[in-house]
Amino acid sequence: MEAQAEPSALAEQEICGLVKGLATQLDVHVRERAVNLDLTAPQATALRELAGPMTMRDLADRMSCEASNATFIVDRLERLGLVERRPHPTDRRAKILGLTPRGADVRERLLAMLVEDSPVTRLTQEEQRTLRELLLRATGRA
Repeated sequence: MEAQAEPSALAEQEICGLVKGLATQLDVHVRERAVNLDLTAPQATALRELAGPMTMRDLADRMSCEASNATFIVDRLERLGLVERRPHPTDRRAKILGLTPRGADVRERLLAMLVEDSPVTRLTQEEQRTLRELLLRATGRA
């Protein structure tokens, strides 16, 4: 006879599956919107996360990727005229990333597109706040 999994293990498995499913839906959503702006999904993610001036390391952390991957993406965004690098005020080795005026316009359009029919917008604002709070707690960021 096969041992049954503990109820907490079953809950863990189900929650992991649900979080992965939501992440997949959100990824598809970003990809579908990015193509409308002639961007790749990673480029769209970088623009979404560039809410203000930040270092490459900050952007990589926000994108959950290695700094070298973020550098590659920023190089392409810079060639598209959407992002620029400026000297860091206190660290000679670092650069501060910022949006160009065109980049700010594309980011604004992207953010508007990402809200349309997002898997998260199926939830009420209160449910979105609750989900955010729970995810922050579960990830240790609360």
